[in-house]
Amino acid sequence: MDANLSFWRAEGQSFFQRFRLWVNVLDPLLLLESSDKIKRRRSLIETNEKTLNEPIQNNQVFWSAVKILTFIAILKFVHPDTGKIIPVLFRPPAFMPVSLPLVIVSSLHYQAKQTFVFQFIFHTYTTGFTLLNGNGTTKAEDFSVLHKQIAYSVGAISYAACVGALPLIFTNRYKFKSALTELFIRKLLPASLLGVTGAFTTAVVRSPEFENGIEVMDGNGKVVGVSRNAGEKAVKETALSRGVLFGTTFFLTEVLVHFVQRAKFVKNPRALAAMRILVTTSVLTGMIPISFSMFPQCGEIKRADLEPEILSSTEETELFYNRGV
Repeated sequence: MDANLSFWRAEGQSFFQRFRLWVNVLDPLLLLESSDKIKRRRSLIETNEKTLNEPIQNNQVFWSAVKILTFIAILKFVHPDTGKIIPVLFRPPAFMPVSLPLVIVSSLHYQAKQTFVFQFIFHTYTTGFTLLNGNGTTKAEDFSVLHKQIAYSVGAISYAACVGALPLIFTNRYKFKSALTELFIRKLLPASLLGVTGAFTTAVVRSPEFENGIEVMDGNGKVVGVSRNAGEKAVKETALSRGVLFGTTFFLTEVLVHFVQRAKFVKNPRALAAMRILVTTSVLTGMIPISFSMFPQCGEIKRADLEPEILSSTEETELFYNRGV
């Protein structure tokens, strides 16, 4: 089993454990690690991989060799299935600083054409992040699958951007008499749609995983087969977490800003814009580690839920797989 998955299996059993680890992983300062340093640290980690079957805090030798923050960073910089270093902008520590400005401009209420462009860029980045941090079983074996994912991604991104612009098209074309209706159509509906389309693009770009299956391993890390059921479970969990991330972020931002406007705490338009940025930053900063921690990185699936051809290959009651991010 890859050192990345072994670590998350040993240290990420509960939501609070995963949340604590993700808070450390998402530190943008970790992006300063060079590729050469990553490779050297990776080699050190691989030589000590056998210690990952136990909680790291109980292994003082390994703890002194690699500090926990660097250890976590290196694991998330290298893809556990392919062994390749993930591009800087698509590593987990870069997700917050890159996505924040995209979230802010996507939440502003421009004309429909501008909204389409901004949301197209937003979904392009999040889809690229999903593609490069997903399970790499099928991509590593068949390049046609990667081409298929790219084609799916372009279609999903275009569709999601169109759906995101629809409420503004209706708002600009029709005048709503009720202030509550206008609030829902102009602000709350677009926020909800961004959460739905975020989950949709994630499911589409990773669809080959439940079409072709992903590798499942026993407790010792030995690959026992390729399971479509495990792939479906991994994609569903990741899509749900992505939907919760963006849906909650956009929805809470609109609700909080609406109450600020209604209570007239902020009257100056510039101050209100600054307030929106502050609220969006605060909510997104909290929601990223929460959404990433919803499900284990080293996913588990019961033996009874696997395909018959895999059941004959192992007697293990639980098997493991890389869920991806």
